Amino acid sequence: MARHHHDLMFCRRLPGIAVGRLCEKCDGRCVVCDSLVRPEKSVHICDECNYGHFQGRCIICNGRGVSDAFYCNECVGLEKDRDGCPKIVNVGTARADLFYEKKKYGLVRNGTTEAPAG
Repeated sequence: MARHHHDLMFCRRLPGIAVGRLCEKCDGRCVVCDSLVRPEKSVHICDECNYGHFQGRCIICNGRGVSDAFYCNECVGLEKDRDGCPKIVNVGTARADLFYEKKKYGLVRNGTTEAPAG
C-alpha cells in the first residue's frame, strides 16, 4: 500500500519486541512493497505504535489484526527490514480529502454518513 501511495508515511522509530499484525484485507502482504510472495521475516513495531487501542491493530490500514505481518524475501535481501518501525502513521491526503468533500456537501454529520436533506 505504501508503495503505491506516496503520501503515506512510516513511523520509522526503533522497533521493539511487539510483533506487527495485519487485518484480513492486508493478510499475506509485505508491509513495505505489497508483495504477496515468499514471506520471510516477522515485522516488529515500536512500543508507541503498539500502545493502548493501537495494540493488535493492522499496521497498514489500522483495522483489526488477525495475523502476524512479515517482510518478503526481496525486502529482507535489500535490508528494508532494518529501516525502523513500518507502521503507517498518517491517513493520506486522498482519504482526508474524501472526508472533507463529504463534509462540504453535508454527507457527514457526527462521524456518520447521511443522505443530504432536501
